[in-house]
Amino acid sequence: IMDKGIIAVERKKKGEDVHDGYAVVVTLKSDGTVEKSVLGSIAETCYLYGSEDRMAEIFANPSLKMASFSITEKGYAVVDPKGEILPDVAADLEAGPAAAATYMGKVTALLLARYNAGELPMAMVSMDNCSHNGDKLYAAISLFAKTWAEKGLVPAGFAAYIEGDKVSFPWTMIDKITPSPDLTVGAILEEDGLHGFTPTRNARGTVTAPFVNAEETEYLVIEDNFPNGKLPLDKAGVYYTSRETVDKVERMKVTTCLNPLHTTLAVYGCLLGFTHIYDEMKDPQLTKLINIIGYKEGLPVVTDPGILNPKEFIDTVINVRFPNPFMPDTPQRIATDTSQKLAIRFGETIKSYMAAADRDVSDLKYIPLVHAGWLRYLMAVNDAGEAFTPSPDPLLESAGAYIADIKLGQAMTADEAKAKLAGLLSNDKIFGVDLIACGLADKVCQYFVEEIAGPGAVRATLVKYVGE
Repeated sequence: IMDKGIIAVERKKKGEDVHDGYAVVVTLKSDGTVEKSVLGSIAETCYLYGSEDRMAEIFANPSLKMASFSITEKGYAVVDPKGEILPDVAADLEAGPAAAATYMGKVTALLLARYNAGELPMAMVSMDNCSHNGDKLYAAISLFAKTWAEKGLVPAGFAAYIEGDKVSFPWTMIDKITPSPDLTVGAILEEDGLHGFTPTRNARGTVTAPFVNAEETEYLVIEDNFPNGKLPLDKAGVYYTSRETVDKVERMKVTTCLNPLHTTLAVYGCLLGFTHIYDEMKDPQLTKLINIIGYKEGLPVVTDPGILNPKEFIDTVINVRFPNPFMPDTPQRIATDTSQKLAIRFGETIKSYMAAADRDVSDLKYIPLVHAGWLRYLMAVNDAGEAFTPSPDPLLESAGAYIADIKLGQAMTADEAKAKLAGLLSNDKIFGVDLIACGLADKVCQYFVEEIAGPGAVRATLVKYVGE
């Protein structure tokens, strides 16, 4: 497709590159086969911390069309949960571009080099899996540009350059399950004669390896906004489209066709002792549950983006992607930050039912079952009565306080549970709606008291409401 390679940028150099810039892509197919291919498109590797001069040279080159980002949503953070500027960001705002030490500060300094080279156009493309990702990237860079300009640390026109139409921040929707490098995949490569491919884990728990293991299904939808011309990525299956359509594709995926189903499996997988998503897909109650939530409760109010068919998308998720026996994905990973996910993954469907003239929110019977499962999850005791460690979540402590003195086997009525949990159930920031005000709290509490009846009660509740 192209006669030029990609310049890869890592944060810091991690040691000698014994693989000469090559990597192996291991595609884990749902039919049980493994496809291995060598990725040789990296023409050069630079380091954000260590290759500053070379990076500035690259950004000053008129031929540069885009810089893409895959740094997780946290990589764009410039404020804390209270809305206050992070200390390291505040230090950069005072120090200026030459002394920038944060990720976003350094990226803004690189754009300054492009501005100084003649206000050259380019696209800054976030490919992180978060809503309106281009806006998050823009907000961070704009803060640095405006503040530095106000302090006289950069030319006054630099902020206008970022604000204008020469630098774009397209929205994207990316969807491909890519877990951390797995030891079993490393072993497959070693057996095939590719030595030195065993994944390593550092002190912080981050796993690194010279290969990527990922599923076969992939989607990348990008807003067509490239001031310096775009790359022919559409020839490789990428969708170029309008911002409105990108938003619709994301809403389809996040609110209906994938993410709600993933969270359902995450919550109940942890409670039922599963350690792999694909094993959950062999469970009759869990597969019925996500089928009902996806097809019966979600699909009737889905946002149809036009370029992808929502039903076909769910079909692939349930029949191909989640059951993939080679995907080393875990409910524990998906359960991370659940309190931050419920509002968008389920709340939007609830709002659609509330707004529709031909639907009633009381028709929703299985989304509330997921809410009840999450309340049960907060007890940090699985269905066998054994304690487990919940996945990281910023509201784990505050939300967990509501159920801290509820014990497995405790007799409680739904009304008693509702009174005790009222402060949590009415939190529309967590659930997207006030569950009490919209009339779903009674159902959630009824499920919850049944799930705390004793060991095995979660399974019994699922059998009762979902079926054998």
